[in-house]
Amino acid sequence: MSDNQIMIAPLNAEAFAPFGDILEASGAPSKIINQGFCGRYHDLAELDFIASGDDGGRAGISLFDAEPRKLPYCLELVERHPLGSQAFLPMSMHGFLVIVAPDEGGRPGKPLAFETKPGQGINFHRNVWHGVLTPLKPPGLFAVVDRIGEASNLEEYRFDAPYWVIANPTNKKQKQSEK
Repeated sequence: MSDNQIMIAPLNAEAFAPFGDILEASGAPSKIINQGFCGRYHDLAELDFIASGDDGGRAGISLFDAEPRKLPYCLELVERHPLGSQAFLPMSMHGFLVIVAPDEGGRPGKPLAFETKPGQGINFHRNVWHGVLTPLKPPGLFAVVDRIGEASNLEEYRFDAPYWVIANPTNKKQKQSEK
C-alpha cells in the first residue's frame, strides 16, 4: 500500500473515539418505553454547539441527499466545524464511508477511513477534520443534526496530493462469510 492510499476499516467505538461517537441500537436498550413496545438507546452522542455573538446559533435537524460514490474514492478535501458537532443518521440500512483525520497543529494529519455497518450513524465532535458525506449505495438520504446560525462554522482543507480510499479485501471476505 502506498503513502497516498487509505484502507477502509470497519467502524468501531475504540478507533473512532478521538473523532466522535457511534450511534447505533446495539445491546440492551437503556430504557423500555411506550407501554413496553419500544427500547430507548439513550443519549448516544456528545452534541456540542457554541453560541457566537447574536447569530442565533442552535441545534437543528436537516436532511441531506448525497450522491453515492464509488471505490476507490479520491479524497482531495476535508472539513471541520469549529462551532458545533455534526451527527449523520442514514435513512436507509446501508453502510457509508466515514473519513476522519487527526489535527496536527491546525492542519489535518493522515486520514483514516471507516465503513459503518447498516443501521449505524455517527457524530463528529466539534472541530474534528472529516471527509464529506460519502454514501456508497443509493439512497444517500441522511438526517443531520448540526449547528444552525449565521456565524461561519466551516473550515476546509485541500490536500496537496489526493489520497485514494480503497476497500480492505479482509472486510469483503468477512462480509461474504457472514451471508
